[in-house]
Amino acid sequence: MNTTTKLGHSSLNIHRIGLGCMGMSEFYGSFDEQESIQTLHKALDLGVNFFDTADMYGWGANEQLLGKAFKGRWKDLVLATKFAVLRGPNGEFLGINGQPDYVHEACNRSLANLGVDTIDLYYMHRPDPKVQIEETVGAMAELVQQGKVKHIGLSEVDPETLRRAHAVHPISALQTEYSLWSREPEEELFAVCKELGITFVAYSPLGRGFLTGAIKSRDDLEKGDFRLNNPRFTEEAIAANLKFVDVVEQIAQRKSATKAQIVLAWILQQNNEITTIPGTRKIHRLQENLGALEVDLTQSDLEEIEANLPGAPVGERY
Repeated sequence: MNTTTKLGHSSLNIHRIGLGCMGMSEFYGSFDEQESIQTLHKALDLGVNFFDTADMYGWGANEQLLGKAFKGRWKDLVLATKFAVLRGPNGEFLGINGQPDYVHEACNRSLANLGVDTIDLYYMHRPDPKVQIEETVGAMAELVQQGKVKHIGLSEVDPETLRRAHAVHPISALQTEYSLWSREPEEELFAVCKELGITFVAYSPLGRGFLTGAIKSRDDLEKGDFRLNNPRFTEEAIAANLKFVDVVEQIAQRKSATKAQIVLAWILQQNNEITTIPGTRKIHRLQENLGALEVDLTQSDLEEIEANLPGAPVGERY
């Protein structure tokens, strides 16, 4: 299995298993800054060079964490961050902003948080329904011209929006949720990305931890964990969706691999360009995830998974 792939319309090669950093600052229960920094450093040591953050993770705290961890080492990695999701002073979500002036404002703030002059990959986190995509991407293109951003990406957009955006400025990456229980991108987005030369970046590849078998009930989640408010993590949904875990478990036992490794290997074998960014705060989970590159799922394995999956999961993604 290829361990690296070219990032969209760039000369950058990125590791196909990157590291999603969101949980190091918010959302998934308690976290420890020093542990997170050690994990970030270990990832670099193990060859991971693709790191994903956003300005809304911890109200900028996640960008600042990466700025602290990678000071003096930026040449060794490809950093992606995002803008557009607005947060209030108490963390409340205030909507989406894709206005051109805000694009510039948000980028300047992220550059300051990170302590860098240039962002490798700058995503629009979610499309603003009040602003034409051409306007937002036009402003992002200005950031490229100014040298503040090297490449641009989009997150959670439909195929038509992706095409319209790409007509304004080359889009290097599309980030969308994709896993064994979130397979909507297969319907059309994969084909559009391949046609336009856009790298597909799968986030939440482990189903927010569920597909690893670590969550058997709501009691397995800490107080304040955002999954407690997610439709797929009601008690009823968890009980029904454990069928997905059962399918993975059967393959994992036969392959002498962990369930996380099977889930990640399945994603990477969908095509040679797809990249994924499982999130973790812990070194042993990072090492486990990278072990997916050693797992060879045969055509028979893939067919078995396909035949035994229970269909649509219970509960919407959000």
